[in-house]
Amino acid sequence: MLNLAAWRSGSLPRDTRDTLFLLAVVGWVLLMQVGHIPVWCAAMAVAVLGWRAHITLRGRPLPAWPWRLTLLAITLAATWMTHRTLLGRDAGVTLIVVLLALKTLEMRARRDAFVVFFLAFFTLLTHFFYSQSLLTAAGILLALLGLLTALVNAHMPVGHPPLRQSAWIAGRMALLGAPVMLVLFMLFPRMAPLWGTPSDAMTGRTGLSGEMQVGQVARLAADDGIAMRVRFDGEIPPMRDLYFRGPVLSDFDGVRWRPLRSGFPASMEIQAELQPLGQPVDYEITMEPSFQPWLVMLEAAVEPPELPRGRAFMTPDLQWMSTRPVTDLMRFRGRSHLAFRHGPRQSTVALQDFTELPGGFNPRTLALAQSLRQQYGAGPAVAPRLVEAVLERLRTGGYTYTLDPGVYGRDTADEFWFDRKEGFCEHIASSFVILMRAMDIPARVVTGYQGGELNAMDNYWVVRQRDAHAWAEVWLAGEGWVRVDPTGAVSPSRLGSLTRLAAPEGLVAGTFRNLNPTLARQLRDAWEAINNRWNQWVLNYTQGRQLDLLRHLGFDSPSWRDLLLALALVVGTAGLAGALWMLWERQQHDPWLRLLDRARRQLEQQGLPAVTRPTPRELARQTQQHWGDTARARAIRDWLLRLEAQRYSAAPGASLATLRREFRQIPWTQTTKT
Repeated sequence: MLNLAAWRSGSLPRDTRDTLFLLAVVGWVLLMQVGHIPVWCAAMAVAVLGWRAHITLRGRPLPAWPWRLTLLAITLAATWMTHRTLLGRDAGVTLIVVLLALKTLEMRARRDAFVVFFLAFFTLLTHFFYSQSLLTAAGILLALLGLLTALVNAHMPVGHPPLRQSAWIAGRMALLGAPVMLVLFMLFPRMAPLWGTPSDAMTGRTGLSGEMQVGQVARLAADDGIAMRVRFDGEIPPMRDLYFRGPVLSDFDGVRWRPLRSGFPASMEIQAELQPLGQPVDYEITMEPSFQPWLVMLEAAVEPPELPRGRAFMTPDLQWMSTRPVTDLMRFRGRSHLAFRHGPRQSTVALQDFTELPGGFNPRTLALAQSLRQQYGAGPAVAPRLVEAVLERLRTGGYTYTLDPGVYGRDTADEFWFDRKEGFCEHIASSFVILMRAMDIPARVVTGYQGGELNAMDNYWVVRQRDAHAWAEVWLAGEGWVRVDPTGAVSPSRLGSLTRLAAPEGLVAGTFRNLNPTLARQLRDAWEAINNRWNQWVLNYTQGRQLDLLRHLGFDSPSWRDLLLALALVVGTAGLAGALWMLWERQQHDPWLRLLDRARRQLEQQGLPAVTRPTPRELARQTQQHWGDTARARAIRDWLLRLEAQRYSAAPGASLATLRREFRQIPWTQTTKT
């Protein structure tokens, strides 16, 4: 009850104040994990921390060990039921979150507090399992400063030192450690990704998929997240030419499009036969983690990009792949030719794979194909006329481009061509390819990204998940595979401008954008530019860039051994400097003790007998006894008593800064004996 009253009056005892501050910092550490832990785990952590705060404010005893043991058993059982294991990343994070909260229930002495400190430091590291973004780093930095403040506060001497003093010391410690941290970041060898576990590669993520079902790509339009950033070496190509190629889908079962599984021998399969035309475009791509092996590059890249990890190779359908999934931010350079030819120029039996359709689907589309063939003829020679006829139907037949065409049924092409006449890019591309195949024209679906937007803050071309796109490729005799984007026939603005269909915004975001759209755009661009710098200079600081740094420092052919040598030299130098600093620090005292020692020396110079380790009250008594009840003696006595109260009184008193100013105002040399 006393602590609760002190809470309301703002004069909490130091133990209570320090405990509540530590609980608040632990709460912040756990709060950042809320999105990655089960609901029951978050609820239990909040309940335990609230219980511990209640105990502290009420001054009640901590719960006995049966309570803690019961909560631990519940935690283990719930973790097992949720994750079906007690090992691994997710189960481990769940356990450590609850264990950190439970540890506060047995925090009786400084030793227990130290266990909480370092368990909280370890919990901070687990945040990087899920995100290494700038926002995550900022939250962790705030938690780190809070934990350092609580740790410094636990080492402060008795009395009631203000929290701002501990925070100031913690901030200085962090600044002093920053150079060491920077050197370790720059020189510590990067043998593998620092954060993550093998299970990360199996984590799902919104983005392009290895297969396509009608309606799937439309869901990406609601995702404003960044898929990749592109920096062009020269002038940015026209937006209508920015096709970033992803998975190519040629196998259709009536519902889903999948990559081709050819029944022909490898020697008979269709090959890339890529022939670049015109001048190349050089650029640098920074891909966000997709947990997929494909490399989304500008059509059409001839040379394999040099990857920081793994090796790149091109499939026969012109898709670039990596031997390792992209589980981390990846930056690489590319060279593409916007004008190109690929695929066989003459008909081959393997092209039959691209005319196959499952039986029993889309009968009206098959009838439309038969009607068009009767009208224009059949055979490879009339294929361009048939393609143009279908595109003209899309332009003039009342078809519309929409994000929400409704749920399609079994015969998706029939519904698009005859009933709904509206759809997103994958509805249009899928229906177009089905119609092409029904007319015996080899065709396939290509997925990827089209377009993007320029961030004026850092001049990076930003491609978002909502820029996901699907188009078609048809095979024409003498030309090979030719890109045909039927969405452009329905909605030309989709390809030639910044026009995009967007999902409805939330109330707050929509209101803010409506009030000041320019400011909203500028704020978003500024944040993304800052985050891009973080990605480029921190997350994408690879071993190759480390070796480049050593070359600038004078190493001819640097290797990881040179990194270790440079790191050892820097750490050794820092260790020697730290040892010298500790020798100097050992001669220093607590600021309060230094001020008391200055007062003792002043009094000794005025004739006061020397006293070994005097207290402020003892010095005040000797001052009164030696010089009597003079005004200056009373001033010295009162100042010494305020110095004692600053350290030992429960009530807030004068700060050390105030006492230092008063110390300089006391006329020590004018004090005379009476």
